[in-house]
Amino acid sequence: MDIREAIRTRPMRRYQIQTITICFLLCMVDGFEILIMAFVAPHLSKDWDLDSVQIGYLLSAGLIGMAVGAFFLSPLADRVGRRPMTIACLALITVGMGLSAVAGGLEQLIAFRAFAGLGIGGLVASLNILVSENSSDRRRGLALGVYGAGLPAGVALGGAISGVLISHFGWRSAFVFGTVVTGILLLVVIRALPESTDFLIEKRPKNALAKYNAIATKLGYESSRHLPSPSETGPAGSVRHGLFTGVMGRRTVLLWLGYSCLMAAFYFANTWTPKMLTDVTDDAGVGTVAGVLINVGGVLGALVFAALTMVVRPRVVNTLLMFAGAIVFAAYAGGFEIVALGMALCILVGMAANGGVAGFYAISPSVYPASVRGTGVGLMIGVGRLVSIVAPILTGYLIDAGWAPADLYRLFGVVLVAAGAFMFALDRSYRSRAGDPDAQENSDGVSARSVAVPMSGS
Repeated sequence: MDIREAIRTRPMRRYQIQTITICFLLCMVDGFEILIMAFVAPHLSKDWDLDSVQIGYLLSAGLIGMAVGAFFLSPLADRVGRRPMTIACLALITVGMGLSAVAGGLEQLIAFRAFAGLGIGGLVASLNILVSENSSDRRRGLALGVYGAGLPAGVALGGAISGVLISHFGWRSAFVFGTVVTGILLLVVIRALPESTDFLIEKRPKNALAKYNAIATKLGYESSRHLPSPSETGPAGSVRHGLFTGVMGRRTVLLWLGYSCLMAAFYFANTWTPKMLTDVTDDAGVGTVAGVLINVGGVLGALVFAALTMVVRPRVVNTLLMFAGAIVFAAYAGGFEIVALGMALCILVGMAANGGVAGFYAISPSVYPASVRGTGVGLMIGVGRLVSIVAPILTGYLIDAGWAPADLYRLFGVVLVAAGAFMFALDRSYRSRAGDPDAQENSDGVSARSVAVPMSGS
């Protein structure tokens, strides 16, 4: 039997939920890793006497590594598999975290943050795909939304723990904590994370049938004597055709532009808000709490997105979320210097910025066929991270040039409007074609609408 069809149409099994849970935990590591510098920066700037531009480069160092990893490591998942790539990338993160804990100066820490970023950049695309492929049609949007909540949850929980550790043991303790957690999860992944069934069928690596049957057994289905026939052959499975030909080229560009704009606003809000509140209040603890509140809001935003996708197309939900986020950023600009109001609005800022990330995580796998899905999603992440490198550095220069926090929030509010416009255009690319392409499926059976409309079963 083709267990891909069973996964799509039948109730979710415990093994599927286990796989998605592992990916959720890894997404938490992703969140903690990419924003750990936001919590360390206020303390590090005092210890090492760093100015805003130097902090900006530190905040962007991990993003540089992420962009490189997304461009050059993510596509390898389409060749070697999602599981091996996940293991390799998690090992890079663990080593990078450990090295960051013993960095002896600014240049070393920048290099180690970039090294850890390589792992994050290569990891995320494989996680998105594994969650998408292990979810039923009815629950895919919910599963991807909950999975996306792991990003802000990791920042919120990691930030809360880091705040306690840093106050007692100094900023290096946050990296030690991250090293231990990622090391433990690396062992869990080696033992329990399965390979993508789509990859086994389409690419047919060594021992593919045995691995396929092992997954079938754990799902409670019968073993097969032969792998199902590949659904993609010839030019249809090529990277050029899958990413850049015809309407797929238009969708790829719109996806990349929308994600890039969102990432610029996301990293501005998450990396600079704690530092700016610290400067306003002269209290590093206030900045840490603000960072946690932003990501509590992010968890709520991802869960709201997941719930709404049960009745509305995810692309529409994400479009509205981007436009609502622009309004929230404008409101935050007006209340930033009122500390109590600013802290309360941090939750709404997080709902907009972090919830939007969950939306792109949910939408991007359904855009591409299985043979190029890792490449397509990885390149989207890479382009977004590459563009977002500019945001923390630019913010540092603008602050030194005299820009007020309110001006910066208005600027990135406009960027969110652009993100919403690109997502709206992506949705229109499905609705404007003959018939209703939302009802059509990618060649691997994952439809654009399957993440939004309830169907029978789970």
